[in-house]
Amino acid sequence: MIALTPLASLQGVRIGMRQASALTIAPEVLLVPRAPDREKQTLDAVAMALLQYTPELALGDEATLLMDVSASLSAFGGWRRLCRCVRSSVHALGFSVRLGMAPTAQAAWLFAHHHCGYRRRAVQMHSMRRLLDSIAFNVLPAAHAHVEWLRELGCRTLADLRRLPRAGLRRRASKTLMEGLDRAYGEAPELFEWIVAPQTFSASLELPYRIDQATQLLLASQRLLLQLTGWLAARQQAVVAFHLTIAHETEQSRYAKEAKRGPVVVNITLAEPAWEAPHLLRLLKAHLEQLVLPSPAVGLSLTATRLAERAPSSGRLFPEPGGTPEDYRRLLELLVARLGPDAVQLPCVRDDHRPEMANQWQRAIDAKGKGHCSAEDGVAERPFWLLEVPLALRMQGDHPFYGSPLRLMSGPERIETGWWDDALVMRDYFVAQGAEGACYWIYREWDADTARWYLHGLFA
Repeated sequence: MIALTPLASLQGVRIGMRQASALTIAPEVLLVPRAPDREKQTLDAVAMALLQYTPELALGDEATLLMDVSASLSAFGGWRRLCRCVRSSVHALGFSVRLGMAPTAQAAWLFAHHHCGYRRRAVQMHSMRRLLDSIAFNVLPAAHAHVEWLRELGCRTLADLRRLPRAGLRRRASKTLMEGLDRAYGEAPELFEWIVAPQTFSASLELPYRIDQATQLLLASQRLLLQLTGWLAARQQAVVAFHLTIAHETEQSRYAKEAKRGPVVVNITLAEPAWEAPHLLRLLKAHLEQLVLPSPAVGLSLTATRLAERAPSSGRLFPEPGGTPEDYRRLLELLVARLGPDAVQLPCVRDDHRPEMANQWQRAIDAKGKGHCSAEDGVAERPFWLLEVPLALRMQGDHPFYGSPLRLMSGPERIETGWWDDALVMRDYFVAQGAEGACYWIYREWDADTARWYLHGLFA
């Protein structure tokens, strides 16, 4: 027996008790056998999610994760806030956690495994040693093989164990006992083999029960996204595209031996590389709200398909008014996820010199994840408001007339193109100003014997 529920504890079951003894005390208790493969998968999932807080993460004894957060305290606002973040991430994965914090990893391990509701955090070395002195010596893993002998010597705490003669203890006990004790008190070095994030990311999750509605998959998907977030932080990358694969149960049919539906794949492409779990979760939620499951889902799998280098922060002292460009692109991604790729379109400059052909509408985010083009891409100074049909102007003397004689301010900008699609234009464009000070965009056709003037646009 290595773990039990509070209800089983009230019935007298204790950790370390044999199966027959537990059933004798509480016959109605439900015993669940250990599954080493699932335990390893769970520990790997938690480790992947915690990589977002520090790249220095190692496996410890008895399914424990050791984190060196000395370089992360200021980034997350101090050790109290960091502990809350770690606890929140583990709870979001669906697991409980018991944290210990100390200047040494062995001491933090001992604080986390002490079962008496004891204070489990010590930031300063002197306070850590004071707390260690009062911990029972049998919590130390290396002391498990010598518990009875050490109790006969009068040992109750780690302080009692340290007061024993070291030479005699070293001869009669294992070498690891003194090494573990010295590492806990910071008197011996600690060496770790840090967990290295894999080159690619793919995580799967077996659902505890069948799910009929796509929106109900959001909680399970959040667990996979937390692992993706930790992996991206460890690799210093951002995700551009990923897909969620939804596996369905095997269906039995009276006329077929076995028929299995193919998985449903939800492809998500971002306009801008991202790595924050809340933003990715909002996008996934918007996609799941539009999805209808053909049959109950029994498993999920998340795979990052396209990545990009994470851009460094801007380092600006003051935020931009009205939100940042990243906020604007995230809004576009959310609208596309909710309304569909064809429902959200933006104006874009087209490679054509003819003003009536130079603008077009395109998807805000295309299938390759590229965002909209900029309206500032390499065009001459032109008005924002173009008339749908150019207006013919009459002449007054030598000047075109629109409310008043127009005075040419700049130009000409000659455009002669369109011969390939039977829409040939031969124009000279000018910026003209009326008597009231308003500016207009006019052009003169020079493909005829008599020059004809037209109004094509108005400047603000």
